[in-house]
Amino acid sequence: MIPVVAAMSLVKSDEKHLRSSQKNGQNRALSSEQPPPMIDYQFLHQMCQDPGLHNRQHPETTDEAHQQFMKNYHKMFITNSSQSKLAIMDSKSDKVKASHASLLTHASGGYTGGPVKESLPKTQTVDVLTHDIRDHTALLHKTRKSEDPEYVRAENIKTLRKLGRKYPFERTSVENTAMADILKTFPSVTEVVSPEVLTELCGLAQMDVWSEEDITLFGSTGFHLILKGSVAPQSYPYVHHKGNASEFRCSTPPPPEGEVVLTVGDAFGTFERLENREPNSRILTVKTLEPTCEFLRITCSDYKRTIEQISHRDQTEKMTLLSSSPSYDLWPRQPLLKLASLIAWISFPANTVLVGEGFKSPFIGFMKSGECHVLRKVEIKHTLPNGKQEQRTKQVVMGKLCPCESFGEISVLLDEPISCSIVTATAVELAMIEPQKLKELDEVTLQLLQQSSTRTFGNLSEDDIHEEYMQQELKREWNEYKHSAVVDVINYKGIRPGYGKWSK
Repeated sequence: MIPVVAAMSLVKSDEKHLRSSQKNGQNRALSSEQPPPMIDYQFLHQMCQDPGLHNRQHPETTDEAHQQFMKNYHKMFITNSSQSKLAIMDSKSDKVKASHASLLTHASGGYTGGPVKESLPKTQTVDVLTHDIRDHTALLHKTRKSEDPEYVRAENIKTLRKLGRKYPFERTSVENTAMADILKTFPSVTEVVSPEVLTELCGLAQMDVWSEEDITLFGSTGFHLILKGSVAPQSYPYVHHKGNASEFRCSTPPPPEGEVVLTVGDAFGTFERLENREPNSRILTVKTLEPTCEFLRITCSDYKRTIEQISHRDQTEKMTLLSSSPSYDLWPRQPLLKLASLIAWISFPANTVLVGEGFKSPFIGFMKSGECHVLRKVEIKHTLPNGKQEQRTKQVVMGKLCPCESFGEISVLLDEPISCSIVTATAVELAMIEPQKLKELDEVTLQLLQQSSTRTFGNLSEDDIHEEYMQQELKREWNEYKHSAVVDVINYKGIRPGYGKWSK
């Protein structure tokens, strides 16, 4: 009996020892336990995009989608070891540093539960990608940097240098447009050339590089925009503006007052070749001050050829518009050329009164694009709520003017009021001829113009205007009656379109 009791006491002591050791082990495990793992919210968002899960379109979750979710959900927990490995991978990567949550998605493995959307694009806001404050501060600094005028200017110069290194035939139309948009931000360029011509010239611009100091450059050969380095002008003025040829009458132009230095963004030279001046004269010359200087150059010959092409294209467009008009399609070419030389382009927005009935037309107009309404006044009797009648004047739309049609010739030639009002129905572009320019035409062309023109809607009688007004009023009343009848039927059962269950 005694040995049995001793054995039992030995077993109990062993159990106590085992329990105490297990408890100590658990304490050590708890003391050495690492922080809870991070949650990869982007991977969780990808798993929730499974079409089989519960959402507004699918009120129930399929068994297959549930199994796939339970099989892969543990991958959204990221341990510290994965974080350290990912940090090493990120240091070796050429990509831009992202937050822990966005980077650890690549270390946690792919999603095997069917089709999953790709990672969110970089163009999305940082709030969708991460809650890391470093991403927000980086975005804030980037925004501040992009709004800084000096930073924008430096980036524009960098883009111009990149595009200028290509030959003109290597640049695409998109690159030429980008170059023109950047050049329009430089006052030194926009002061001497119009934006329309500048867009055409960008297809001919070339890079000019000088790698030595104290080199004399002749600005009379073309227009130069400094992209790198600096120069000192040797004469004043150093930029030729259009129409200021009197500044260069002196054979020996004076040097600039004081020490003048042109840096990046400044310009020198001319677009138009100076008359009676040699290309290697001292006028518009500068001297390089740095070993490497880069210029965006447009030669005078390229500018002259571009202006001729633009003028020829504009003249052809005017001739096409005139010859397409029914009143001028039989004209000889010579009178058409004289008339086209007087045309100027002008645009108007919608609902603009071009000319009022009873007033002289301010110009002769040729419709290039858009549409105009022709209105006439009509006197009607209006019945008041108390039964009395009064005379009122209203305007009736009698027709419209479409492209290739004209108006105002008789009013301008005979100096008489026009018989109708013309209002733009849409945005329109017109070719107009002002009355004072008609004095440049010879007598034969003026007579031909008068014989070919007719009064705009001048053949309408008062009865025609009243009849058209009655037809439009009847049509308007019938449309209002139909609309009110439909609304009464709909509202009879309490249906209100756009509200409640009828809003969808």
